[in-house]
Amino acid sequence: MSQAKEFHFKPHNVGRWIVWGLFALILFVAPRIWTSGLAQTMLTQMGIGVIACLAYNILLGQGGMLSFGHAVYSGMGAFLAIHALNMAGAGTLGVPVSLIPLVGGLAGLVFAAILGYVSTKKAGTPFAMITLGIGELVFALALMLPEFSGGEGGVSSNRVIGKPLMGISFGPQIQVYYLVAIYCFICTAAMFALTRTPLGRMLNAVRDNPERVEFVGYNTHWVRFMAFTISGFFAGIAGGLGAINTEIVNGEVLHASRSGAYLLFTFLGGATFFFGPIIGAVLMVFCGVLLSELTKAWLLYLGLIFLFMVMYAPGGFASLILMNLRVAAFGKFKKLWTSYLALAGTALAALIGAATMIEMVYHRQLNEALGPELRFMGATLNSAGLDAWFGAGFLIVIGVALFELVRRQYVHEWGEIQEDIEKEIKRREAL
Repeated sequence: MSQAKEFHFKPHNVGRWIVWGLFALILFVAPRIWTSGLAQTMLTQMGIGVIACLAYNILLGQGGMLSFGHAVYSGMGAFLAIHALNMAGAGTLGVPVSLIPLVGGLAGLVFAAILGYVSTKKAGTPFAMITLGIGELVFALALMLPEFSGGEGGVSSNRVIGKPLMGISFGPQIQVYYLVAIYCFICTAAMFALTRTPLGRMLNAVRDNPERVEFVGYNTHWVRFMAFTISGFFAGIAGGLGAINTEIVNGEVLHASRSGAYLLFTFLGGATFFFGPIIGAVLMVFCGVLLSELTKAWLLYLGLIFLFMVMYAPGGFASLILMNLRVAAFGKFKKLWTSYLALAGTALAALIGAATMIEMVYHRQLNEALGPELRFMGATLNSAGLDAWFGAGFLIVIGVALFELVRRQYVHEWGEIQEDIEKEIKRREAL
């Protein structure tokens, strides 16, 4: 007598569907809320940055590979995409504009396969040094080949090709944004899916314990190499989208500063969390567009923020968000909000003092011909007088001292809350 078959169904992860639905909704409605040309341009750059930072995080966060030359693959993707766009405009390449980013992706994949095989033979510091050398080599070669890179002027193009299809010509910025948004959603979903595959899990294992991985029979070099090529593919897509957005590509896309930006903002967002690079990409655009317009010393402020995060929140902004969400889930957040207000107030005081001093130094170095006075935060400061310098120094000293006192009290409260949470978890498990 045959036995009846038993079917087991895995329940759907409703929370995950909600998160992805909200992500798609945000991508769709964002340009409807922020309708100015500047806002839509920034949103487009954010979408491109999300793909680039997530691609870089395949190496840094998931594989533990610190690369100093990842701009090579996004940059080569941008150059090949801009050349493909020119060929499509001339009628020699039958590829629509919407598929040009895939040309950049294939270019990034090919160059990652060629250069990555050598790079991934080593791990740790040797890998970082190899990527730095390759990045500088490719940047120098690009400048030596003006037929390919366009020299210092770069290669320009026109993204409006042929007749509009269903009213879409990619001339208006909002049409380019939605093209970027579609690629952003698909690439983000694909890279998230990668983390759930055996390759993604093995990449985490290579990051955490490569000796153990070798012992059980896997080749760590090939695992790193496959991750490197996949990362290069997505970086190339980001480069291709950037070429369509700006309609010009020059040697700057290959420069070490671009690689450094990927590293810096991926770390700030939170390299150990999947959504961390998304936060980092948003910060990257805000700093590069808005903060750079507010002050000439924006790189100095960015460096100070980076040092602060390394000292007090090495997990990035994503770790801060998740830690506090856990506290809020257990109803303990109300015990911390006063400490957060105190931390924010003391940190703001120290920041205002430091910013005042920095702006006065920059004014004396760069705008001395305009006189000693400058406007900062609605106040007129005299950089030649002692009052402004003394006031800024006083704010820094008092702000830092009070911040340290409040921080110690906060650490004590945080420890007690974590103990309470652990006790509550054990109590629930015992039921």
